[in-house]
Amino acid sequence: MAANDFNFLLATDSYKITHYKQYPPNISKIYSYFECRRKKGSHFSEVVFFGLQYLLKKYLAGPVVTEEKIQEAKLFYQMHFRQTVFDEEGWRKVLEKHDGRLPVRIKAVPEGKIIPRGNVLFTVENTDPEFYWLPNYIETMLVQMWYPITVATISREFKKILAKHLKATSGSLEGLDLKLHDFGYRGVSSQESAALGGAAHLVNFCSTDTVAGLLMAQRYYGCPMAGFSIPAAEHSTIISWGKSKEKEAFERVLDQFSSGPVSVVSDSYDIFNACKHIWGDELKERVMERSPDSCLVVRPDSGDPAETLIEVIKILEGCFGCSLNSVGYKVLPSYLRIIQGDGIDLKSAEEILEKLSDKGWSAENVFFGCGSALLQKLNRDTLSCAFKCSYVEMDSGKGMDVYKQPVTDPSKVSKRGRLSLRRNSDGFLETVERGAGKPEEDLLVTVFENGILLQEYTLEEIRKNARLRDEEVNPALHNQDHELNHNHIINGLH
Repeated sequence: MAANDFNFLLATDSYKITHYKQYPPNISKIYSYFECRRKKGSHFSEVVFFGLQYLLKKYLAGPVVTEEKIQEAKLFYQMHFRQTVFDEEGWRKVLEKHDGRLPVRIKAVPEGKIIPRGNVLFTVENTDPEFYWLPNYIETMLVQMWYPITVATISREFKKILAKHLKATSGSLEGLDLKLHDFGYRGVSSQESAALGGAAHLVNFCSTDTVAGLLMAQRYYGCPMAGFSIPAAEHSTIISWGKSKEKEAFERVLDQFSSGPVSVVSDSYDIFNACKHIWGDELKERVMERSPDSCLVVRPDSGDPAETLIEVIKILEGCFGCSLNSVGYKVLPSYLRIIQGDGIDLKSAEEILEKLSDKGWSAENVFFGCGSALLQKLNRDTLSCAFKCSYVEMDSGKGMDVYKQPVTDPSKVSKRGRLSLRRNSDGFLETVERGAGKPEEDLLVTVFENGILLQEYTLEEIRKNARLRDEEVNPALHNQDHELNHNHIINGLH
């Protein structure tokens, strides 16, 4: 149920306060939809649908209109517009007829599903003809879905890159879920951004330092603990010993965390000296004492990411040796690994993994951390997210398919009529427009109606929906039967 101290009437763009005055006088229904438009040349051809359940639970479910909130909004908008435009009567009718619950219906793709861009993701319509103005009043809040969708999509792109290289250089996907660690908590704009973005990353991985995301997964998606971390040093815990005692600082960390993995940032002064002379000489025996379950994870944190990591792994090989795995790639001893968390984005992660494999190294040796490129360096245009009206009805019951078709930008042509999402005979997902879809084929699920959340998903269910398909791990499979590939998921069916 939505928080009592949140005034839903104030959670919209200012101009929407005036829209009830602008619709045709005999209108009784507005039907709108949300999509991530196709964009030629974009890196992202499909999206991960995630985050709607949180928004509905936190802001829209239950009685969200009270007399106190109506009066607060009335006074606010009078001052804001310097004229009377607020629909006090309309909101009071919501309160009186529906006990303050929103008379709208939202149908949506199941959370975690992978949907090609250009398809409908959810639809919104009013269920009471008096409140035709409500679906687009809540557009402002619902379009903020762009953020968790975009983060989940970027995170999954990382997973595809990591899976491809891990499988090619180790022969398995063991440990994939821990390969990308969320470092983004401090780099986002707010606690809520950290929660939404952090939870979106957890759709694909189980490795994070963003506590807010874990709490969201726990409170809104039924997952007691969605991600894990390990003890780790930061620069302050190293440099507080002074430059001459870097070895003692490192040793202190090893002493304090003798069991379980531990990560030590090692570039406070000279990453190469630290690897060769401290880890690889003065503390070599201490490192070699550690087991595979309590490995040392060396963290470079400056310089060119690819060049620095390649040099670090070369130095560690010289000090500790390496072995060949089952597919002939080099692996450091099991008590020693590396995490690269500086300068990581989709491009640099791919570059690092390619350079490692070119030099004979398995992706098993490295983990990645990602902050701003995962949670902050993105916006609504990253996936071209849009919310548009596509159908209206009049008091007479007559319906009309509506659309926009700007002559200046064909990419912004909107969909027409009532929409449904189906899988066609070739196995592709497609949006059916103009109300022509068959209800039994529609993949959109009614998740919210008249203030009540009708469908909930657990994070476990969402993760299953978002699993990588076989051909995303083994690119060669693209040349095989497409329909089989499209449907077949690792350990299950889409």
